[in-house]
Amino acid sequence: MSTPLPSFAASAAYLDAPAPTLVEPETRRLDGAVREAYVPPFAPPVRHGSLAELPFDNASAVPDQVVLSRRSPEGRWDDVTAADFAAQVLALARGLIGEGLMPGDRVAVMARTTYEWTLIDFAAWAAGLVTVPVYPTSSVFQTRWILQDSGAVALLTETTAQAAALGPELDRMPDLRHVWVMAKDHLVRLAELGERVPEAEVAVRRGMLSPSTLATLIYTSGTTGRPKGCALTHGNFFAEVDNAIELLYPVFRSTTGEEPSILLFLPMSHVFGRMVAVACVRARVRLGHAPSLKAAELLPDLGAFRPTCLLTIPYMLEKVFNTARAKAESAGRATAFDRASVTAVRYGEALEARQTGTGGGPSRALKTARAFYDPLVYRKIRNAMGGRVRYIICGGSPLGRRMAAFYAGAGIEIFEGYGLTETTAAATVTPPLKPRLGTVGWPLPGTRVRIAGDGEILIAGEQVLHGYWDPQAGGVVPAAPDGWFATGDLGSLDDEGYLTITGRKKELLITAGGKSVAPAPLENWLRSHPLISQCMVLGDRRPYVSALFTLDPEGITHWRRMNGKHPVPPELLTGDEEVRAVLGRAVEEANKLVSRPESIRRFAVLPRDFTEAEGHLTPSMKLRREAIMRDFADAVEGLYATE
Repeated sequence: MSTPLPSFAASAAYLDAPAPTLVEPETRRLDGAVREAYVPPFAPPVRHGSLAELPFDNASAVPDQVVLSRRSPEGRWDDVTAADFAAQVLALARGLIGEGLMPGDRVAVMARTTYEWTLIDFAAWAAGLVTVPVYPTSSVFQTRWILQDSGAVALLTETTAQAAALGPELDRMPDLRHVWVMAKDHLVRLAELGERVPEAEVAVRRGMLSPSTLATLIYTSGTTGRPKGCALTHGNFFAEVDNAIELLYPVFRSTTGEEPSILLFLPMSHVFGRMVAVACVRARVRLGHAPSLKAAELLPDLGAFRPTCLLTIPYMLEKVFNTARAKAESAGRATAFDRASVTAVRYGEALEARQTGTGGGPSRALKTARAFYDPLVYRKIRNAMGGRVRYIICGGSPLGRRMAAFYAGAGIEIFEGYGLTETTAAATVTPPLKPRLGTVGWPLPGTRVRIAGDGEILIAGEQVLHGYWDPQAGGVVPAAPDGWFATGDLGSLDDEGYLTITGRKKELLITAGGKSVAPAPLENWLRSHPLISQCMVLGDRRPYVSALFTLDPEGITHWRRMNGKHPVPPELLTGDEEVRAVLGRAVEEANKLVSRPESIRRFAVLPRDFTEAEGHLTPSMKLRREAIMRDFADAVEGLYATE
């Protein structure tokens, strides 16, 4: 076994230590407004070693402790100890070396969220390699681009079909020498092949790594152009996960007598899921993987694994809420659900007021009401998530004050965060016991957040990428030469250093009248409506603001049944007057968020949903606006036709 990292004991001391004392952000003002916020690091920096050491350090320190659980083909969850995981990592690393892969070689992984993903990550690092995630839903063109640009010498796919689809393109990828398929037990064969490679060779490879060594190339989703490879180092991950672990102590250590556990179901190809997987291995928190987001497959996994924390995006929390309300309405209990919802929101807001010193907390009457509705509504929502969930880490887009308050009132603390691939996930996060609903929290410890003169958010910290991968330039090109990474997002800081996201700089609309409009607040609010699947606000260089809607099939089906109508496909309802009347009322409510020049004047209902397959969404569910404007040009022009 290897010598433990010098900083490991210090950064993992939270396992038995009391909760850290929150350090409020240091803020700087300019022209009367807060322009910068900084929280000093909670964890000491890692100066030696790499992520490759973590499985072996865990095996040395706590060999019999369960650190992961693996889903068997029969649906059973089998525990994996620290010693078992380290042995599997070592065996696979030896196999990769045995196949001739050299330090620094790039290995691409194309798979859903599975145990094998985390195993490959750590095995590749132990062999001195660089992992390159590829979304399993990527097209052949997208996959080929990533493999070509990264210079990947090997590809591991989950299925035979994924590998076969690339067959006609192989002669255009001269660097790619190996294609292995998990479904064909190629990981087992690699481990068998590695038996002839001395274990000492893996130790030598690990010894060559340092915090400044490249760990992974994660390609951006490419909403505005060709994806770029974000070059993240082992040190970037250490700065991110060590400070996140220390700050989010309720997630990563036992505070209620229940051992913490996290079930991942968001894509491992995204930095959010990868970061939390590394954090779980670092903190020795039991980690599980669920490969499907479909309710019929995910709910049984949640029920069997019973996590204490989940990672998710606002869209999924909105779906959980809308589905729960639809079930209550079908059972004739819509009024009770709505009262419970109002109670939860009021309770969550009262908790926030007490925790931030602006109020006395929930009143006796409010506590009584909440206790009454808990078995009727809140417990059912928690049970749908496995029954033990107490914390949710949410990112990707703003959740919104009302939804955050609802879940807090329902007994689930939301840690809302903001970050990018370039910042190794979270740059800000809600601090425990000090939420500010509707914001994305404080700077992560060790992070500086600055608001530029035009409102753009700038980030500085040890977790910010060193640069973008550019094979034409011979490697990594700096992305933030002055130490500040320009995010492209717009936001503001309040007096206490909480960040609020207002939109994307490139998505800012300028109407013909010269009014600047950020579409995100309206889109996020409208997307939470039960009949709406997706929403895109438009109006750049146009006389007024408009919107495109797609309909949610489940929401539409439920709504029609509750109104005594037979279900029909959503595409037949684009001109339905009753549907338009419901959506019109939703638009009126959304318009209360903005000024008159920013409000939506007209909208169109599209005959089909935005999908990744048709190029309208990125794998992380972000809108590809140019593609939508192109494919639905007739609908857009109709919004501005003279009546």
